[in-house]
Amino acid sequence: MKRLFKFILNTIPRPILIRLSYWVRPVVSFLLRGKTYTDPIDGKSFSKFLPYGYGKQRENVLSPSTLSLERHRLLWLYLQKETNFFSAPAKVLHFAPEQAFYKRFRKLSHLDYTTTDLLSPLADVKADICNLPFENDQYDVIFCNHVLEHIPDDTKAMQELYRVLRPGGMAILQIPQDLNRETTFEDDSITDPKKRAEIFGQYDHVRVYGRDYFEKLRAIGFKVDEVDYTSVLSDEEVIKYCLAKGEILPVCYKH
Repeated sequence: MKRLFKFILNTIPRPILIRLSYWVRPVVSFLLRGKTYTDPIDGKSFSKFLPYGYGKQRENVLSPSTLSLERHRLLWLYLQKETNFFSAPAKVLHFAPEQAFYKRFRKLSHLDYTTTDLLSPLADVKADICNLPFENDQYDVIFCNHVLEHIPDDTKAMQELYRVLRPGGMAILQIPQDLNRETTFEDDSITDPKKRAEIFGQYDHVRVYGRDYFEKLRAIGFKVDEVDYTSVLSDEEVIKYCLAKGEILPVCYKH
């Protein structure tokens, strides 16, 4: 199973994977039905979750029903329990929309919801994150999760995110982060895709962020709350929802 998933992830283009998933999900969900683990996004439970990873694969992390990963389920729980996202009117900009969220957010009638990306088939607006076609101070909420590690000029991207967020607005800017690393690591001289996947987590990542990521966001102008939401949840919930213990949610605000 692990080898099959690794082969699929590394050989089939992502747009095709998205289309195939709509057919495969119901079958896999039926085969793995059970009561051990629960996806909080749709409330369905399974005997186990699926493995996932481009380089080293993580066990029991990919929900068979929503295709959510640890970070998606953590964000959903935070939004559900700690914010008014699911009830208050808001203008939302969502970069590279995740399948686990896309249709659910789209159905929320109180949201003015726009998706954007250069490549995603789910994007309403095809746009470069470093040169956004949106006016200043437009959005109440921005989601830009696991995007910045792909962007060579992440400073410019962060500046654009700050520019289009309205004062008082919230941006959640998740990234794959090595919390044991103090400083961010980049090395353009590493060109072999397999080596890049080994070092950076994916062949198309351009850096590994360290704890200085939060300070970089603050230098752009954001007020940053480093939210360890798994510490708010019980150990039983962390296991039940298959979360990554200690993962930090970068919840950012514009002054």
